[in-house]
Amino acid sequence: MTVYLVGAGPGDPGLITVRGLDLVRRADVLVLDRLAGDQLPLEAKPGCLLINAGKAPGKVAMTQEETNACLVEHGLTGAMVVRLKGGDPFVFGRGSEEAEALHAAGVDYEVVPGISSSIAAPSAGGIPVTHRGMATHLTIVTGHEDPTKPDTQTDWDALAKAGGTLVLLMGVGRLGKISDALIAGGRSAETPVGIVERGTLPTQRVTTGTLGTIAAIAAEQGVTSPAVTVVGDVVSVREAIGWADRLPLAGRVIAVTRARAQADGLTRRLTDLGAKVISAPTIRTVPLDVAPIDAGTFDLIVVTSPNTPALLLAAIGGDARALHGVEVAAIGPGTAAALREIGVVADVVSERAVAEALLETLQDRVAGKRVLIARAEEARDLLPDGLANAGATVEISALYRTEFAVP
Repeated sequence: MTVYLVGAGPGDPGLITVRGLDLVRRADVLVLDRLAGDQLPLEAKPGCLLINAGKAPGKVAMTQEETNACLVEHGLTGAMVVRLKGGDPFVFGRGSEEAEALHAAGVDYEVVPGISSSIAAPSAGGIPVTHRGMATHLTIVTGHEDPTKPDTQTDWDALAKAGGTLVLLMGVGRLGKISDALIAGGRSAETPVGIVERGTLPTQRVTTGTLGTIAAIAAEQGVTSPAVTVVGDVVSVREAIGWADRLPLAGRVIAVTRARAQADGLTRRLTDLGAKVISAPTIRTVPLDVAPIDAGTFDLIVVTSPNTPALLLAAIGGDARALHGVEVAAIGPGTAAALREIGVVADVVSERAVAEALLETLQDRVAGKRVLIARAEEARDLLPDGLANAGATVEISALYRTEFAVP
């Protein structure tokens, strides 16, 4: 089996590649980098072994040598192993070291590129790394070299003289020394500088200054990693083209407590508006064992939530054609959309997703009809009682129950 070195992208889980996400969902073992984020591991299949190999300043879950050994160990078992790394595996991600270790152990591997934060974070912060008339070239450099080395491998004098745009990764802790070195090398102290913290995430923050002032400003503002620093005239363009700060929910953190299977649509909409969304389901749905339903014996089937259509389909034999000739009513547009996913178009849809709204719609048209209400085990009796009072013969089929989710 192959070990996959997968770039998770710059932070936003929507920016992983299609190939990368597919591998995450199929993995038997998922070895996680800190910068891979907290949402992508939720895509792992049940039973997938999650291993934390993250590194943060002053806090290392695994050394690089331990991570290499972990990948080799699990790779030799034949399991499908995915090493999920922030950004791109080969852009200051030490993916090449992991590939060397796998090669030396005779373990097959594949590299799945990712979007590097060196490009994505400035873009998300409204800073173009190249701009006509300002920067014709780009240099990417780490601001955090191996502390065990006696001398720096970075020629700051040469970088200062090179001009163009300079992007620094992992350099927040050494920002003062780096700025001084660039100024000493000939770069103007008035050169614009921008720092993008948590780039592409809803909690993103951009701090700006000049090469001469940015270290003090960053200290005053409490700038922390992960952050990407951009040095160059291109930073001045941000005021005109920065877009993320203008989103209506920018900077807001919203917890979505719906069951995870139902929350995707809401989460996407909130994220598109700039919010940081935390998935915190407080309930879950548990299907119940039910007797087969003969749909043809009913005139009307009422579907009461988006949880119900798939369970109803199973109960009628797995074939939506069993509903031919039967009127179907849905509580709210969300339930109607879930019905469409199983190939059923609701005949009646209430505008609001509450029993009162559907009862108002149906009560004048159900007299003498046999009605099935497909719902949760515990639900209000307003709808069945109301339809019965309107002259319908009502039967209830409890297809699932709702339980508190265990953290």
